[in-house]
Amino acid sequence: MTEEIRARLQRTRRVTTPWRDDETRGIGATRLDELLEHWAGGYDWGPHERRIGELPWTTTRAGGTELRMIHQRSADPGAPVVVLLHGWPDSVLRFERVLPLLTDVHVVVPALPGFPFAAPLTAPGMSAARIATIVADALGELGYSRYTLSGGDVGGTVAELLAAEHPDRVAALHLTNVAPQHAFAADPAKLAPDAAAYLGRAAQWFRTEGGYIAEQSTRPNTLAVALGDSPAGLAAWLVEKLEAWSGEAAFTPDELLTWVTAYWVTGTIGTSFATYAEPVTLPGRIETPTVLSVFPHDTKPEPRSYAEAFLNVHDYVEHTAGGHFAAWEQPEAYADDVHRAVELGRRAGTVTA
Repeated sequence: MTEEIRARLQRTRRVTTPWRDDETRGIGATRLDELLEHWAGGYDWGPHERRIGELPWTTTRAGGTELRMIHQRSADPGAPVVVLLHGWPDSVLRFERVLPLLTDVHVVVPALPGFPFAAPLTAPGMSAARIATIVADALGELGYSRYTLSGGDVGGTVAELLAAEHPDRVAALHLTNVAPQHAFAADPAKLAPDAAAYLGRAAQWFRTEGGYIAEQSTRPNTLAVALGDSPAGLAAWLVEKLEAWSGEAAFTPDELLTWVTAYWVTGTIGTSFATYAEPVTLPGRIETPTVLSVFPHDTKPEPRSYAEAFLNVHDYVEHTAGGHFAAWEQPEAYADDVHRAVELGRRAGTVTA
């Protein structure tokens, strides 16, 4: 890790609030102090940087921009293709633990524009819809005309948009959540009772936990300065979400700091807000065969009836552990569901043919 960041951490000005360790008010000061001390002292970015760099990276020009991707090829040239799409506040590292479990398929993991390890993002307009187009073009450049999409959070929204735009290319979807934009347009009167009730729970979550969305979508420039110039601020903003949205003990201190350091060294916290700030419109319903994996510690798990209002849900898989970063937290369960979606797409293609 650079001496510059160590120096910044050592000069951190501790901020006092009346709610020092009340985790309902954000990250606790004691917890943050422990992480900052480790980041400035015992943590070593070097081994993690080398490990990430040794992943099978490739780059294409697609949609008028450069797209960097992890491209893990199967030994079988004719193997199915799986595209893993990460979200916020993470990166391709979300899928690091699941890659060894998917050697029977070709795997593509795009570093979504604006996020860590992606090419620098310098212009506005990088909405989830534009990212979907870029990913589709890049997959074409790689020679892939048919694939299964897997992801959640921003990546899940990108997957839905890509499937709607290119139904001939997307064999199946594997999602860990329904795109949240659906909730804002849904008519409770047209939903099943438990789906309508879910809208109320989701609205409550947005009121009590969704303040970050309001800030990132309306005032990204202001927030970017605060977080991009302060490693302590960046850690507080990201670790709060990483820990609150995952199952117990999902990350070691070094793992948390690696995910945070990825944002710091690439300078991407401000550009990662693009998909929040740029508007997107989703189709009313997507007919691509879908596997929905529901993990209990995710932010707002949807009932099947709600998901079926927007997606062609063939399999609804409820897990007993894991949260928002399920591919990292429960890689075996996640890989099993990816394989389930690949098989679903194969069966659907056989029926169509």
